[in-house]
Amino acid sequence: MRTRKLGSTGLDVSPICLGCMSYGVSDRGTHAWTLDEDTSRGFVRQALEAGINFFDTANAYSDGTSEEIVGRALADMARRDEIVLATKVYMPMRKGPNGGGLSRKAIMHEIDQSLRRLGTDHVDLYQIHRFDTRTPIEETMEALHDVVKAGKARYIGASSMWAWQFAKAQHVAETHGWTRFVTMQNHYNLVYREEEREMMPLCLDQGVGVIPWSPLARGFLTRDPAESSARKETDEFGKTLYATADRGVIDAVARIAAERGVPRAQVALAWVSKHPAVSAPIVGATKPEHLADAIASLDLTLTADEIRELESPYTPQPVQGHA
Repeated sequence: MRTRKLGSTGLDVSPICLGCMSYGVSDRGTHAWTLDEDTSRGFVRQALEAGINFFDTANAYSDGTSEEIVGRALADMARRDEIVLATKVYMPMRKGPNGGGLSRKAIMHEIDQSLRRLGTDHVDLYQIHRFDTRTPIEETMEALHDVVKAGKARYIGASSMWAWQFAKAQHVAETHGWTRFVTMQNHYNLVYREEEREMMPLCLDQGVGVIPWSPLARGFLTRDPAESSARKETDEFGKTLYATADRGVIDAVARIAAERGVPRAQVALAWVSKHPAVSAPIVGATKPEHLADAIASLDLTLTADEIRELESPYTPQPVQGHA
């Protein structure tokens, strides 16, 4: 698999990132669809064999057990220097004060806990899972800079927030000579394109690599709206995201996929990947065909007419995913 640079960095990543939220211990956390360790390892192996070198998890996924499972799998199956390992910090990890957020105390504690669970001495990309409005951004950016200078992270990234918040964080870092964010993991797909207004142009202008989450809209773009799945029924966060999504977009994906003779997921992912700011969409896989479709989407080039057909039914949506 060909690689591409992560934003304006010199880091080479596969154009698909395996999202590992679905891998963990099912009774630890809030994801009823979580896969057990043996099953999860199969998807890590499938990704590696396909040439994917980019893996994204978070401390909060299944109460840290996603990091543990992914760390063990990668240690057994891959050379550490050949993979790009990403995790996140912010979500509460324990009850009581300082159990989450982006204070210096929280960041310094959680990076060590993540490294322990992952079984490594560094992560390649350490991301803030959301913006912490209760902590001065100067405190957060200096702490992240110190994590990098301590050798515990190679790069830092951010996730869903307002563009002004992201610009402020970058300005604070630049003013003080601290490490700047090199990635933005934001909510972006065919039925949620609000990021095109400010965040995507900002990232493109500043050379920040975009690694979208939910590029298939929690499976919404891969099936008819009436169809169900275990995740659709139990994903409480997902239920808040697409209540007003345009059915015309879903119909367009279905038509083009049928005309092309490919699964809908390939069409939806090909559309996300074509954006010049996108380095690698983050794709979760709980069935072998999920990864196969993601990889195949890289060779699917949409025509200008197809792109217009996919985009024209879209209407503005309420901002989702920042909280």
